[in-house]
Amino acid sequence: MSTYSHHNNELTIKNLNETVFLKGWVSKVRNLGGLIFMDLRDQYGITQLVVRPNTALYERASQVRSEYVVEVKGIVIERESKNKFMTTGDIEIDVTELNILNTAMTTPITISEQDNISEEVRLKYRYLDLRKPTSKNYLLQRSKITQSIRNSLLNNNFLELETPYLVKTTPEGAKEFIVPSRLYHGEGYALAQSPQMFKQLYMVSGFEKYFQFARCFRDEDLRADRQLEFTQIDIEASFITQEDIMKLGEEMMSNMFKDILGKELKLPIARLTYQDAFDMYGSDKPDLRYELKIEDLTDKLSTYHVPLFESKASLRGFTLPNNALFTRKYFDKLTEIVKKNHGDTLAYVKHEGGQLSGSVSKFFDENVVADGYTLFIVPGTYEGATNACGALRKELAKDLGYIDETLESLVWIVDFPLFEYSEEDQRLYARHHPFTAPKDLEDFRNNPKDTLAKAYDLVWNGYEVGGGSMRIYNQEVQNEMFEKLGFTQEEIRNKFGFFIDALKYGTPPHGGIAFGLDRIVMLATKTDNIRDVIAFPKTQSARDIMMESPSPIDKLQLEDLGLKVIK
Repeated sequence: MSTYSHHNNELTIKNLNETVFLKGWVSKVRNLGGLIFMDLRDQYGITQLVVRPNTALYERASQVRSEYVVEVKGIVIERESKNKFMTTGDIEIDVTELNILNTAMTTPITISEQDNISEEVRLKYRYLDLRKPTSKNYLLQRSKITQSIRNSLLNNNFLELETPYLVKTTPEGAKEFIVPSRLYHGEGYALAQSPQMFKQLYMVSGFEKYFQFARCFRDEDLRADRQLEFTQIDIEASFITQEDIMKLGEEMMSNMFKDILGKELKLPIARLTYQDAFDMYGSDKPDLRYELKIEDLTDKLSTYHVPLFESKASLRGFTLPNNALFTRKYFDKLTEIVKKNHGDTLAYVKHEGGQLSGSVSKFFDENVVADGYTLFIVPGTYEGATNACGALRKELAKDLGYIDETLESLVWIVDFPLFEYSEEDQRLYARHHPFTAPKDLEDFRNNPKDTLAKAYDLVWNGYEVGGGSMRIYNQEVQNEMFEKLGFTQEEIRNKFGFFIDALKYGTPPHGGIAFGLDRIVMLATKTDNIRDVIAFPKTQSARDIMMESPSPIDKLQLEDLGLKVIK
């Protein structure tokens, strides 16, 4: 039989009477009064086949079951009963030759969009789940998005280069996956959390524009938008400014919106400082598809004497129109959210029909909130109360239907703090990473706690999809950074010696950004689960139930690595 002439989404009424060759999986078989109908599926779509009882191949066609792999030759004819929901719904193939390439057992999951099976079962048989059009479409879109982004970078003269996965273990950041060495017992590698130092070394080496679709590995607790291994669009450039990097990111995202989503992205993308974002929205990755800004209620409520608020540094909250959802049970749910997010508690006052009600209503008069509205109050420290209001804001917007799913909200967050200070450890930690350049060198040296960073994040619908910074390129400043993070000279030499040495030999000003491909695809395809857009993901409990890993390691393998099992 000839190689196939068409994919299973291509044939239309214009192809009537043509002889065609098709291949694929049989997704459905129906025997209707002697006529055998089959839906033939490939990566691209479905075409209906018909086999007549008076043909020599009828007996062979009668043996075909769902998920058999077949190839057919036939003539395009017009369907009597058209299917407006199929691209090829006006035609069918009158089969003249049929070859069964492979049989299939009854599948443990139904290859259907209406199967309603658990995610765990779907992931166990992921190779079957990916045959479904919806599941397959996530990865088809991922491929198209990848190519759009790659083309944007290549058109800006970036070089696609690679970096190692097996690297030296480094301090700070997320926990690393450690790979023991067979050749050097007691020593090992870490799987790269990111290509950070290597991409900077490319700049030291004179490659002025670099990118790669890099695999990154972080031993973190999983959630709906995080995996142990993920793909990062890693970008670095020399002799470039923060504005240049952000403009490149905007061009890349704008092209992707146009190529894949068919939407125009309004440029330039809006900007918020980290402080303004946190103050108004309680988050450094705010979803701006809805307003719902956080109010500072401290002064407004200062004239009222509420025992619950005494000694609290800050009162933060919202004023919202009354809603049928606002019951005692609902406020109890919201209170738990507040407490989980560093707020002390949730207090509220509802004004309805001239009457006040709510957990602290007896301490207020009717002027505290307008009739028809409810005042939400979170007491605590400024940071704690604001953070809790950020979580509360997201929950209220979801429950009250404030989110317009047709909108796309992108915003740059800039002017991040360079450091985080731990009262418990009495030391500074790098907010971004220890190679981020300070915005002001004098502040860095004299007032490090309040120093801002030359750092920037891109947020899309409440998810951070990209983050980057300008880098420290002066060896003295880099050494000062390590010292401020509490490293001794011996630790600096031991952990970063090669990098410090490289900076001594003429390092250009440089900076970069990394975008999370998985999150971008998740948002572009309108799913809220990152596992949908990864071919073979881990479960929420960090297991690959298809491969049954992690799995016990053979004793001989452990001995070969110089390791022992401790029971």
